[in-house]
Amino acid sequence: MGGRLHLAVFLSIFAAITLTSQAQYLLPITKHEPTKQFYTTLDIGTTVKSPLNLLLDLGTNLTWLNCRKLKSLSSLRLVTCQSSTCKSIPGNGCDGNTCLYRQPTPLGVTPVVTTCRVVQDRAAVSKASLPRFTFSCAEEKHLQGLSPPVAGVLGLSPGQFPFWRQVTSAFSIIPKFALCLPSSGTGHFYIGGANYYRIPPFHGGNNPVPLTLTPLKNIGSGDYLLSVQSIYVGGSPLSLSPSLLEGGAKLSTVVPYTVLQTDIYNALARSFTQKATKIGMFEAPGHAPFTDCFDEGASTRNKRGLMNVPLVEIGVPGRAGEVKWSFHGSNTVVRVLETVICLAFVDGGKKPKESMVVGTHQLQDYMIDFDFSTTLMAFSDSLLLHNTSCSTWPSRK
Repeated sequence: MGGRLHLAVFLSIFAAITLTSQAQYLLPITKHEPTKQFYTTLDIGTTVKSPLNLLLDLGTNLTWLNCRKLKSLSSLRLVTCQSSTCKSIPGNGCDGNTCLYRQPTPLGVTPVVTTCRVVQDRAAVSKASLPRFTFSCAEEKHLQGLSPPVAGVLGLSPGQFPFWRQVTSAFSIIPKFALCLPSSGTGHFYIGGANYYRIPPFHGGNNPVPLTLTPLKNIGSGDYLLSVQSIYVGGSPLSLSPSLLEGGAKLSTVVPYTVLQTDIYNALARSFTQKATKIGMFEAPGHAPFTDCFDEGASTRNKRGLMNVPLVEIGVPGRAGEVKWSFHGSNTVVRVLETVICLAFVDGGKKPKESMVVGTHQLQDYMIDFDFSTTLMAFSDSLLLHNTSCSTWPSRK
């Protein structure tokens, strides 16, 4: 009986993920190549719409932006300090009767930002209108470190006021969203149900891209965390103290390359180097911020964009035991010179706040789906394996 129930629950979850839903909202994702930052474009304003570029941040709760970039400030409504909205925002404060918001900058430029007044205005999402979008007005100096096209930060945390939750609550749709970060071109940010799991050809074909489910860990922490059971290089598990993996892996859309605690990094780099030399790659001098680099040698990029380098995998909990999240060549290494590639992981020191932070280079060209109706995350294989990518992925018509 228990086995049947477990199977029924899994099938219901699978159906919820794969079935097409009419309640889908779509925004573009653009990569600013010089800074490796990813942003979306959102129209804000009741009478005069202002398209603003906002950095995607899985760690920010309430969206904040430079309100001076808005074409009209007349439609902004102040959130009062005594309102239920203000009282529900973690980190709130007051200036008289005006609600204030404090949030650390995602890039760590300053320890804490007072982003001034909390306000509300209308926002356009796909062809729909979010009538009451709550966000905060930041001062110009707090935008330091953001790429030039960006005017603020779009909050996507698991908290109470991220943008995705405001949309799903306003339209009474399933509380989920998905990101497809592009390595180039324009990617996709989906809110609510979607029909984006198809393999080319898109016209006349209906093959779903395989998805793997894993539970989100401790979402009350304000971060997206995955339990990590093991790490593999070229199929071989790394010999690591279990305590190094206890904190799990934090997912980030603002960290460009995965950051690892020193002992984890050293074990990964040592194993990767051993296996890389066996397939004809030669060690080369490091190129900051990377310390382990190689002359490509026998490694060549195939027509799908993948390079013949050792596979890096993270073992996470699955439906019936450990499953592997696999990072292939294009997500494992980065090209720094014409014939030189580097291991695209960074040593984060002996005592970092998090032992493992998965960065955007590793997330590019994967479909990542966060479903809060089940507290599960679904991830695809590299879309390059399916002869497509986030930038060529079809949007819903």
